[in-house]
Amino acid sequence: MKNRFLAALTALATTATLFSACSKDDNNNSGTTKLSVYLTDAPSPYDAVNVDIQDVMVNSTSDSTNGWQSLHILRPGVYNLLNFRNGIDTLLAATDIPAGKISQIRLLLGANNSVVIGGTSYPLQTPSAQQSGLKLNINATLVAGIDYRLWIDFDANKSVVATGNGKFNLKPVIRSYTQATSGSIKGIILPPLTTSGVFVIQNTDTVGTAIPDATGAFLVAGLNAGAYNVAVAGNGVLKDTTLLNVNVTIGQVTNIGSVTLH
Repeated sequence: MKNRFLAALTALATTATLFSACSKDDNNNSGTTKLSVYLTDAPSPYDAVNVDIQDVMVNSTSDSTNGWQSLHILRPGVYNLLNFRNGIDTLLAATDIPAGKISQIRLLLGANNSVVIGGTSYPLQTPSAQQSGLKLNINATLVAGIDYRLWIDFDANKSVVATGNGKFNLKPVIRSYTQATSGSIKGIILPPLTTSGVFVIQNTDTVGTAIPDATGAFLVAGLNAGAYNVAVAGNGVLKDTTLLNVNVTIGQVTNIGSVTLH
């Protein structure tokens, strides 16, 4: 086993701090989770509905004024909602955030919003959105070590309101939904500080690695559903050990418990 993992151990040595930071205790609401936010749309009769999205933010508190965290949108600017119909979406932002509950998400809009009808472009008035952003209630609980996707589903047809004299307002009708896209494996290696690395293996490929923290705890996140072998490399005195067929389920953290090296 030592020869098999030599290259991986070398890489781990340069990133030990990173993997130690990923180790978790039994509280799945500690640590971080990856949240990706996508934009999609329902059908509408317009030629284009252009929305100027400048940022995406989440709030994990009950304070609708404070507590907001930017997800740092990948491409601020104008998005034609009609490009994302019939199951098509686009990634707005993806980042690690503290695990736990998120109560709201907010889109911050710029001024370049418009609707195109019969080849003619009309500005969309969005005064309230420009001041405080479009707030959506989410009320989701994100588990540490699990990757999540959140979709913002605009209904472009219902969101554009004609006010007369060729003027239009943007009054967004939006729904949102989340989906867990990965699972994790966690455990505790005993005695602490006696392993040089934990390796999650599927078939012959090492798909995840970790160095346990000072208590022996580790977590390997971002795993697809399936069965894995978890190999623990000893320290040269204590022997290596391998747990076979550890099952991972999407949206869950598989706890292998305590593993004692001898």
